[in-house]
Amino acid sequence: MTGMFQRRDGRLFAEEVALTDIAEAVGTPVYVNSANGMRQQARILQEAFAGQDVRICYAVKANHHLAVLRLFAGMGLGMDTVSGGEIARSIRAGCPPDRIVFAGIAKDDDEMRLGLQHGIYQFNVESVEELHRLDQVARAVGRRAPVALRVNPNVAAGGHDKISTGRKGDKFGVPLEDALEILTAADGMEGVEPVGLHCHIGSQIVELAPFETAYQRVIEAWRAIRAGGVALSRIDFGGGFGVRYQEPPRFRIPDYAAMVKRLTAGLGATVVLEPGRFLVAEQAVLLTRAIYLKQTADHRFLVLDAGMNTLIRPAMYGAWHDIEPVEGGRGDEAPTEVVGPICESSDFFARGRMLPRLEGGDLVAILQAGAYGSVMASDYNSRPGPAEVMVDGSQFDVITRRRPVELQFEDEVIPRWLG
Repeated sequence: MTGMFQRRDGRLFAEEVALTDIAEAVGTPVYVNSANGMRQQARILQEAFAGQDVRICYAVKANHHLAVLRLFAGMGLGMDTVSGGEIARSIRAGCPPDRIVFAGIAKDDDEMRLGLQHGIYQFNVESVEELHRLDQVARAVGRRAPVALRVNPNVAAGGHDKISTGRKGDKFGVPLEDALEILTAADGMEGVEPVGLHCHIGSQIVELAPFETAYQRVIEAWRAIRAGGVALSRIDFGGGFGVRYQEPPRFRIPDYAAMVKRLTAGLGATVVLEPGRFLVAEQAVLLTRAIYLKQTADHRFLVLDAGMNTLIRPAMYGAWHDIEPVEGGRGDEAPTEVVGPICESSDFFARGRMLPRLEGGDLVAILQAGAYGSVMASDYNSRPGPAEVMVDGSQFDVITRRRPVELQFEDEVIPRWLG
């Protein structure tokens, strides 16, 4: 077990609350979030970068719940957003607009206007085409957009091919060697103000070396652009810090902070960091109940009431999540296929996982579920999405109610000609 989720007298607890109590009160499946776990992770970053000119902006896409955003905003963190909806969520949760970064490759005009009208901290621009469009939109509303150009340092990193974003063939950013020409042109535009460079090379990075290689390349370009007359003042290094799924990362945050300090010494630049997974991944579990145990000649299937509609990462990425019985099990461990109720062969959480015998009605906790879990849930197969709770010490509250089936189709309309 990790962090704020520990076993006591044979039962799993979230902080001071037994998971059995949550299941009885709320039902399953339900995401259980640890407020103190999230606070602890934020403090690790804040303490590691104390004394450095660093802005930490939580990557909202990891878990966009208003309660999560309010918690981090209350600790002084900004928000890294990738849509107008995430900007709106961040402001609704209490984050000042001047702490909001707007990233993403597909900002439309309305989203650009939203960011401009609120006076957000920075637009991370991903292409020449986007730069020109932002310039037009900004001039039309009488604003000047602060821009960090996302560059691609051609460094492969990340825990899976689908979450590696810094290679030449990836859709993100512009070639590093084009940055000087692009930002020199941008410096002459009325609607944009070039303020920095941005990079993000991937997610679930567990070693320091890829970060250092990418950052060195970006800093070299930043210096050249400054020397060329563009008054850059910021470097946005994105996020990507790995967390423990099957194995722990091979570096500590203080080591990362020391590396950033060494590389940026003397630059006079504000550093922006955009962690998401690091802050929330290990601070939530998916609490689910077994429907029954299915035994065949060759396999033992533990069928849960949560499925790929509840937590899609194992089906999408083959992602590993630790799986624990909430109150122990029966007999010796044996290879178990942990699956859900969705009518898809890919609906699984683990294959051949060593688990004690569990029966219908037993509670199961799927760990490290706080990042890209509840935010990617759906009503596929018309199964209600999961409820969510937040635990803070000995108290907990429902932060997302389970939707009744009827609400799934409340906004659907049958054409009048079908009678």
